[in-house]
Amino acid sequence: MKTSQFWLKCCIIFILMCTCILLMTINLKQQQVEISKKNVNEKLSKVLLELDFLQKNNAELNHRILILTQRLRIVKNSYSNKIKLEGPTKEYELLRRRIYFNTKEFWYYVSYELRLLAKTVEGIKPFTIRMKKNINEHYLSLLNDITKLATVDDHTRWRRKEYIYLRTLVQKRLRFLQNPEDCSKAKKLFCNLISDRRSCGYGCRLHHIVNCLVVAYATNRTLFLDNLHNWGFTSGGFSSLFFPLSNTCTSSLDKNETVLPWPGNESVQVVNLTLPIAVPDGSSRMRRPLLPPFDPLVLPEDLSHRIQVLHGEPSVWWIGQFVNYIIRPQLSTIDMFQGYEDNMAFQVPTVGVHIRRTDKIGLSHKLEEYMYYVEQYYKQQQMNGKDLFKTIYLATDDPTLFKEAYKKYPDYHIFGDPELSKTGSVATRELDKSIVNINIDLFFLSRCDYLVCTFSSHVCRLAYEIINGIKYADASTQFTSLDDMYHFSDQIRRLHVAILPHKSNRPQEMDLQVDDEIEVIGNEWNGYSKGTHLRTNKTLLYPTFKVIQKTEVMYFASYPDIKISSEELED
Repeated sequence: MKTSQFWLKCCIIFILMCTCILLMTINLKQQQVEISKKNVNEKLSKVLLELDFLQKNNAELNHRILILTQRLRIVKNSYSNKIKLEGPTKEYELLRRRIYFNTKEFWYYVSYELRLLAKTVEGIKPFTIRMKKNINEHYLSLLNDITKLATVDDHTRWRRKEYIYLRTLVQKRLRFLQNPEDCSKAKKLFCNLISDRRSCGYGCRLHHIVNCLVVAYATNRTLFLDNLHNWGFTSGGFSSLFFPLSNTCTSSLDKNETVLPWPGNESVQVVNLTLPIAVPDGSSRMRRPLLPPFDPLVLPEDLSHRIQVLHGEPSVWWIGQFVNYIIRPQLSTIDMFQGYEDNMAFQVPTVGVHIRRTDKIGLSHKLEEYMYYVEQYYKQQQMNGKDLFKTIYLATDDPTLFKEAYKKYPDYHIFGDPELSKTGSVATRELDKSIVNINIDLFFLSRCDYLVCTFSSHVCRLAYEIINGIKYADASTQFTSLDDMYHFSDQIRRLHVAILPHKSNRPQEMDLQVDDEIEVIGNEWNGYSKGTHLRTNKTLLYPTFKVIQKTEVMYFASYPDIKISSEELED
């Protein structure tokens, strides 16, 4: 019994011990599971933290890459722009233009000699006609290739930007000059014109205003037009067609202001400039020493280099800025232009043809002479693969030319209005309607892509100045004049400088040494020009290809406070 109780106790103790061990094992297992869960959670938290860090770091790296990419693009663009903004060298541009003009001079020489040969040698005319035709094809091809140089030399964008910058700068300076904050304290230039109207028509008078504004700009004086009746716009005055020259100086001269005749002095508030009238031989009714030295053909010192690089006729570009400031059309004038444009369905490209007849009796050219150069223009376009619909804008004071043009050139569409021509004669050109009609013709001529006209006409030269001043970066080659070379009526002189020596071959020619200067009288359109040799004072002929045009430069007011923002340079 005792033995069985002993073993029973032993069994109970064993069971209890096993139970304890089991419980301890289960507890240990639970602790291990909890520890394991805790470790897993900690590891999972760590992983999640690392993932979150990597995600944030990746986002930051992507942001940095984006910023660096943008900076790289900006640096690349500014480097590219820097290259283009530096532009071509002056030597390159002058040489490119010289090749173009010398090619034309060579053509003038060959054409003249062939005509002379046909007249002097019997039976040779068919040969010279055939030869001229072949040479003309070579000539047009060569001109076309030279013109293309300006489109493939990687400077086209620079030329456009430079043109916009210079145009914006000059126009802003003119607005500043003409609109002083306090007109009573501003220095002024009063400009008076002595005119009998018949010797100085509308275009002539407009060019005199240009001359006045150039002098005002050069001397930093606000321009007023004195004796308005003599300027002879419409009966409504200058501001009936154009915006006034000034918005802040609109009253007449204050009687308390001191006035001196030109040249006055630096301290006087008002200088009075009376312009001479230029007559056909280039002289004037006033002695030249009394004229302002600021010839419109002279460039301002601070801009001269940039203008000479930009443009083939720097003085034309410069004058064009003043013309375009003066003839800023009123809204009513714009509406009138727009009405004519809509009625005739005007379109570009087209060639502007201006034919002046009524005051050029005995000096006028036939319609065929103008249309020959129109044909040349369209042939050159065809060489570039442009099969253009041939159009011209015809501006003339002879209404019968429209019928003649319709009959002789049926393959051309002719823009223009014969009614405008009826008021263009000398007898009627001072009427209000005539002045308005001249401005309509000017508007459309200046919208054309090429001009054929006579530079003896103020209207022709005005259209050329407007095109160069506002439409193209450089339109110096986009014209043909059937008589004069470009000139300004009030110019003091135009100079050529010899770059090649020349030994005269006949009594009519001059000898030339390198750097000799010649005051130009005109181009003979036969390979020679005529002028007065300043060293010998002899007026003779000389080969045009052996000289270059001299651009004269003077110190003008430079307006250092006028700056241009990037917003103002939008095209």
